[in-house]
Amino acid sequence: MSLLWTQLIPAISLFLYLSLFGPRIALAVSSDAGDVLLFQNRHQGSRPAMVLPLYRSAPDSSVATINPHRKLQRSESQRHPNARMRLYDDLLLNGYYTTRLWIGTPPQRFALIVDTGSTVTYVPCSTCVHCGKHQDPKFQPDMSSTYEPVKCTMDCNCDNDRMQCVYERQYAEMSTSSGVLGEDVISFGNQSDLAPQRAVFGCENSETGDLYSQHADGIMGLGRGDLSIVDQLVEKNVISDSFSLCYGGMDVGGGAMVLGGISPPSDMVFTHSDPGRSPYYNINLKEIHVAGKRLPLKPSVFDGKHGTVLDSGTTYAYLPEAAFLAFKEAIKKELHSFRQINGPDPNFNDICFSGAGTDVSQLSKNFPVVDMVFGNGHKLSLSPENYLFRHSKVRGAYCLGVFQNGKDPTTLLGGIIVRNTLVMYDREHSKVGFWKTNCSELWERLHISGAPSPMPPNTKETNSTDAFEPSVAPSASNHDLLPGELEIAQVTFVISFNISYLDMKPHVKELAVLIAHELGVNISQVHLMNFTSSGNGSVSRWAITPGASADSISNATAMSIISRLTEHRLQLPSTFGSYKLVDWNVVAPSKRTWWEQYYMVLGLAFLLTLLLGLLAIAMFLIWKSRQQTVHSYKPVDEAVPEQELQPL
Repeated sequence: MSLLWTQLIPAISLFLYLSLFGPRIALAVSSDAGDVLLFQNRHQGSRPAMVLPLYRSAPDSSVATINPHRKLQRSESQRHPNARMRLYDDLLLNGYYTTRLWIGTPPQRFALIVDTGSTVTYVPCSTCVHCGKHQDPKFQPDMSSTYEPVKCTMDCNCDNDRMQCVYERQYAEMSTSSGVLGEDVISFGNQSDLAPQRAVFGCENSETGDLYSQHADGIMGLGRGDLSIVDQLVEKNVISDSFSLCYGGMDVGGGAMVLGGISPPSDMVFTHSDPGRSPYYNINLKEIHVAGKRLPLKPSVFDGKHGTVLDSGTTYAYLPEAAFLAFKEAIKKELHSFRQINGPDPNFNDICFSGAGTDVSQLSKNFPVVDMVFGNGHKLSLSPENYLFRHSKVRGAYCLGVFQNGKDPTTLLGGIIVRNTLVMYDREHSKVGFWKTNCSELWERLHISGAPSPMPPNTKETNSTDAFEPSVAPSASNHDLLPGELEIAQVTFVISFNISYLDMKPHVKELAVLIAHELGVNISQVHLMNFTSSGNGSVSRWAITPGASADSISNATAMSIISRLTEHRLQLPSTFGSYKLVDWNVVAPSKRTWWEQYYMVLGLAFLLTLLLGLLAIAMFLIWKSRQQTVHSYKPVDEAVPEQELQPL
């Protein structure tokens, strides 16, 4: 009985604590290390920390370590290929960045959130009993000739029938994912040097919360763990123990990702990352400077609890209380000439300033440079887009994307800090590198040829929606996104522009080329159906048809086109002003009568029969003519040629 009370008292204490402070606290426990990480959701109206650390699940419901004593094979990056991949979406606009993976034979495509805080990759399975409507169709194991379930062993947690390994993940915002583990061929795109590889992934049977409502299909886990896609590829010795992320800048989004090593630029700034400190990717931050002036803080401020953590799944930056107050006052001191205004959401005490203009490239003239100084003395300079986000209601206004992390001493640096920055997670040498660059020109700047374009060109102005900070993924369109496998003849959509008909007319051909590029189709598939004037603007109706060698558009291609349209991801030059998607539709092939379907076959059959008949008649006439020649009548006294006498 005393032992029972010994176990119950801590549990009851924790329950009472969470009951009192639960609305203000997000609890997260690493599935690898068992460390408890408390991130405060709101503190005095600040923004919630968008983190995805994991709870420790019950012993019989989540995956145990498959091989706890496994040692990763390490070698120089020059000896291995890498997978160069494109990133989509935007951390502030969509709440995440995604990439594309293809699973199975034949391959099935999925849009997965890249997350350095997760250790498993999973997609919705066709057997899922509680999965939301996502960007792509669910994975169908029966349709893949190379799929194999991961059989139950002593190294994993098993299903009720003790037949297959299972996994379960629960996140800080209480969303969950659970399912079975399978193994199949995973492809990284046709422009990747890395050949398709077999890997273990999660096949979801249930999901709840944000995972259920998000538009993306699933998660691509890049953290440290046996089920991490990086760890699996490293163990196979097909890539070096490194990966890199490059997030697009403000108003641009997208970006690039590399699985495997690349040659670091000579001016890349490195800092030590201790893998034994926590299951997260931490860096050795010691000082912060604003406009060249060091904040009056001790270096130990950034070393509390888990230290300084770099997490791709977190939107903003969260500093310990002392560091945040010092940073806020230093920024406000430098911006005394600007008017401080309320934030876009009255529920949060955002610190915003108006009068800075709309041109992102000119922000550095008005806002100070912020420097992060590491333990080795190296310095990473942050431009204004690395600590600001646009005010969604006031034109030319910006708000601080740096908040207080409640009473938690951990420093959490989210994606906003590394926009237009190549971040190299060199796990082999326990360090993280930073290189300021334009992510839209990453491959050119790294002198890598034949790589996919990281994202659309960064024009001076784009007509994409101004950045704002959603706490959840955008809701799905009112249209049903292609349930099941449909035969699609064309995708039509109507777009309105704020440019007049006369001004737009000379640029229609250029617009068609841009639409083809942005939707990822051939220019021959883009057709202008109608183009009219509408008030001071113009309206155009377009159709995307199958390629030259195809009879229909695949479901995956159609859904990709629709998602880019509905998510306002067409990046068009300022020449075309701003646009709005008025309507879209999926057109199925028209139903034809029996005669319309087979009239060509009947016509060919008739012609073939006619030709065969004529050929038969011709052959009969020739045969008859020859017969008459052989048996023709000869008179008795007709002279015949002299014949040679035959010997006796």
